[in-house]
Amino acid sequence: MSLENRPEHPPEHHCIFCAIVAGRAPAHIVLENDLVAAFLDINPVTPGHVLIVPKRHAASLADLTFIENASVFQAGKDIASALRSSGLQCEGINYFVADGAAAFQEVFHFHLHVFPRYRGDSFRIDADWSNPPEFAALSEPADRIRRTLGARSAPMMPV
Repeated sequence: MSLENRPEHPPEHHCIFCAIVAGRAPAHIVLENDLVAAFLDINPVTPGHVLIVPKRHAASLADLTFIENASVFQAGKDIASALRSSGLQCEGINYFVADGAAAFQEVFHFHLHVFPRYRGDSFRIDADWSNPPEFAALSEPADRIRRTLGARSAPMMPV
């Protein structure tokens, strides 16, 4: 991982996604509005693999404003619909977010991956779900999450 992309050092002028948004780096832009830009991934999982980024530099999901978050995921929905209708091979869609180094985030500017899936493609999630915990063992982590959510003062999305 290069120094300029480490989470401790995310200056906007060294961020490749900020450079793309500013027009200083090449990209195949497929969607752009005031808050987000979407462009093809240069190392795609499958043809049509799109990255959606907020235009403002934000390293992680927690750094997004409510409207930026909504705009990124609305763009994801629009891209998914376009992928299904594009004629590209697409039997399904994956949304993927790597948030933090432990989650394999490599560019520390929040981005949502949206990519078409089809039988026989090369994408794999190599996890072992064959030995789930006992249902009762889920109580403690559920309690921790509920307590943390209850301690937050930010309101949930308006209905």
